[in-house]
Amino acid sequence: MLHLKILKAETAVEVGRLAADQFQEVMAAKPACVLGLATGSTPVPLYRELAAREKAGLLDFTRVRSVNLDEYKGLAPDHPQSYRHFMQENLFDHIAIRPENTMVPDGLTQDVDAMCMAYERAIEDWGGIDLQLLGLGHDGHIGFNEPCDHFPSWTHEVALAESTRRANARFFASEAEVPAAAYTMGVGTVMAARRVLMLVTGADKAEILRRAFFGPVTPWVPASILQFHPDVTLICDRAAWEGAGMEKEV
Repeated sequence: MLHLKILKAETAVEVGRLAADQFQEVMAAKPACVLGLATGSTPVPLYRELAAREKAGLLDFTRVRSVNLDEYKGLAPDHPQSYRHFMQENLFDHIAIRPENTMVPDGLTQDVDAMCMAYERAIEDWGGIDLQLLGLGHDGHIGFNEPCDHFPSWTHEVALAESTRRANARFFASEAEVPAAAYTMGVGTVMAARRVLMLVTGADKAEILRRAFFGPVTPWVPASILQFHPDVTLICDRAAWEGAGMEKEV
């Protein structure tokens, strides 16, 4: 591990506040920054805190640009479980970010290769990602980069592991409705970000948290590649931290 900063919080809400501090620092230094965003339940307290801080005059999203990690294949932007819909509902509709400055992969694309190439090109044209937000899957996936025999480099289509579909079934009427594939930034895209911020909450993430940051670097635990990133901040709640038994490691 080259540069890992670990912040411990008592609750998921406090994780959100500490994460918002990281965002605020980046936005203060570069008002036109590019933020890599994530979905799922873990970042929701962060997004609420960001909206509250802008309302209080502490943040200004008018020049910020955002790029999301992933999107389900086959879901329209207005589908209730699409990640575009999630972002609108949980963040974009509550801040002053310009719609044209938000990017989420096109779940309905008819040309996967062209969409993925355009996504990478847009990130490059924006000058790269200043801060990339990540969660941690139970199997160590980041974005939708599932465990496999290599680290995928750039934005691509991926078949979702059954464990991932089961974990996400709580957002759908049934597991059968969870899409079988998605589009995701690659590990290379994530690693190219200047800073990485990972949020981990819950005792159920403790084992994979330990494997990701204190086990061997392997594509079978995709998040383990972050051990090679020069600027990673990990924010976790007490349940995740204590369950991982990480006290003696740092």
